[in-house]
Amino acid sequence: MNQTRNSFSGKIGFVLAAAGSAVGLGNIWRFPYLAAKYGGGIFLLVYLILVVTFGFALMLAEVAIGRKTNLSVIGAFKVLDKRFSFLGYLTSIVPMIILPYYCVIGGWVTKYLVIYVTGEGAQAVQNSFFNNFIAQPVEPLVWLCIFIGMTALIVFFGVENGIEKASKFMMPVLVILSICVSIYSITRPGALEGVKYYLIPDFSRFSPMTVLSAMGQMFYSMSLAMGIMVTYGSYMRKDGDLEQSVKQIELFDTGMAFIAGLMIIPAVFAFSGGDETALNAGKSLMFITLPKVFADAGTLGYIIGAVFFLLVLFAALTSSVSLMETVVSIFRDKFKWGRKSTCLLVLAGCLLIALPSSLGYGVFDNVLILGKNFLDFFDFISNNVIMPIVAFITCIFVGFVIKPKAVADEVLISSQFKRQRLFTVVIKYIAPICIVLILISSILDAMHVITI
Repeated sequence: MNQTRNSFSGKIGFVLAAAGSAVGLGNIWRFPYLAAKYGGGIFLLVYLILVVTFGFALMLAEVAIGRKTNLSVIGAFKVLDKRFSFLGYLTSIVPMIILPYYCVIGGWVTKYLVIYVTGEGAQAVQNSFFNNFIAQPVEPLVWLCIFIGMTALIVFFGVENGIEKASKFMMPVLVILSICVSIYSITRPGALEGVKYYLIPDFSRFSPMTVLSAMGQMFYSMSLAMGIMVTYGSYMRKDGDLEQSVKQIELFDTGMAFIAGLMIIPAVFAFSGGDETALNAGKSLMFITLPKVFADAGTLGYIIGAVFFLLVLFAALTSSVSLMETVVSIFRDKFKWGRKSTCLLVLAGCLLIALPSSLGYGVFDNVLILGKNFLDFFDFISNNVIMPIVAFITCIFVGFVIKPKAVADEVLISSQFKRQRLFTVVIKYIAPICIVLILISSILDAMHVITI
């Protein structure tokens, strides 16, 4: 069987696909509610500092490892040092956990888009609509199947003809729609207070949880410690400017997170009359609070609602595609299977694993793990436990085993390495310490839930 490695057609294809991976529900859904919860402007400032230091170092290391080895995570770490083969297997667990529950949420987004497109947006305004919908046993599963089917179709056609072409279409549309909705949001009466809350740092709101939450969000948003950037790096051509590409991915990802905050936080302020308690809706902020904001603007609001959920769907798809492609690539590299058969097997496995997360708000609502339903547990164990462990071991691996020079040599093949000194300091010293703090915080949080 021909196992010639696929590749992106060029730098633009790689950057848009990798940025598409990073720009997902983590930006549009997760970032705004965390920014709202942990102080607005001060959260944004901390997040930006972490992205240009910590995030840059980890992303560059992962992309460089992928391009250097031309393999997905399991093979990549094994080739570089057999003692660290386990790291490839540990990393590969992350997308396998995230993909199923991510597609459940993608199904919810698809449902809301259809509601608004068909002119039924008034349903979503009811306080009980969202909770009643996700508690149903059948309908959320139908939307899950539709969303994961769209994801699999793109992956089915491969790197250049599937992922790259889809990213080149969806990413520009995503940017345009995001800017349009954010302009609508910040021009609502009363939205200015929300803009101030979001953009002006209030240091009195700073806390250790601000840093830890921003760091956890950075992992989720930038697709770090999931094997995605290693996989996409393995599809990158040797003549691509590696450092510049990572900068552009960071800029794209952070810019979309920033715009998402402008879309949601000012709109919630405007709707609530400046009541900051409305920002504490957490994960339901996008599904419960925003429909009320759209409804407040009448017919125009329902049009804006349709546009908003279309862009959220595009964002969700670009990330779910990268997650599925990573899993497909892992199995293909390990077992030498064909792309189409592997894609179908991953699709079936994902649907099976997604069932508990989809049913966890209804049929299985009394089944809790560490005090969490299935979806929240999978989110916690992947983002707050396994990913920090993977990132920590990766830092030790790059910083002290293969040494930062191995990454620098790969970068210097096709570009200058202007931030080489920063990369070395962060990957060897700063990042490992910060990651340990995240892990300790997560463990203490889990222990607190158990004791309660």
